[in-house]
Amino acid sequence: MTTPNPTTFACIAALAAAGALAALPAGAQIATNSKAPVDVTADQLETANANCQATWRGKAEALQDTARLRADVLRIFNKKGPPKAGGKGEACGDMDRMEAEGSVFYVTSKGEKVRSNKAVYEAGSTTITMIGDVIAVQGQNVLRGDRMVFNTDTGEGHMEGGAGKNRPRGVFYPNQSSATSDKPK
Repeated sequence: MTTPNPTTFACIAALAAAGALAALPAGAQIATNSKAPVDVTADQLETANANCQATWRGKAEALQDTARLRADVLRIFNKKGPPKAGGKGEACGDMDRMEAEGSVFYVTSKGEKVRSNKAVYEAGSTTITMIGDVIAVQGQNVLRGDRMVFNTDTGEGHMEGGAGKNRPRGVFYPNQSSATSDKPK
């Protein structure tokens, strides 16, 4: 089922009417320690109910609190559960993972910004793995590498380089408010 130019509310209505995928639970968090709902929007939505999968295409964006995951395409995979009473086949449950492809941007609730070619959010481990030409920015500080894993629960992460090349590289600026003098003592 493809719906061109849907609004968020129209997408939710289309999913509900089709008996499609369950809404993202509050436990699925792209924001650090947030219980807020996840709001997903895009130019198009395609669902595959038998696979418990939804594909959001064209300026796709998932928002939670002040955190944002944006990409050309977002694919959401829900867990399969037991069939509903009197229903055929398996029902779709909580979100299992979200995949983002093409011009991926992730902005944390603390204003940190990460850009990559691809990303995978694993709901069970609350981690976002950013893959391919990763650039992370916090204020003036910049960190680059090939792969970054960020835990949305703890706010901790790590950066990796590619096979022998593209080692992680960072440019860090001292906090100007704590610098008392440029002269060594």
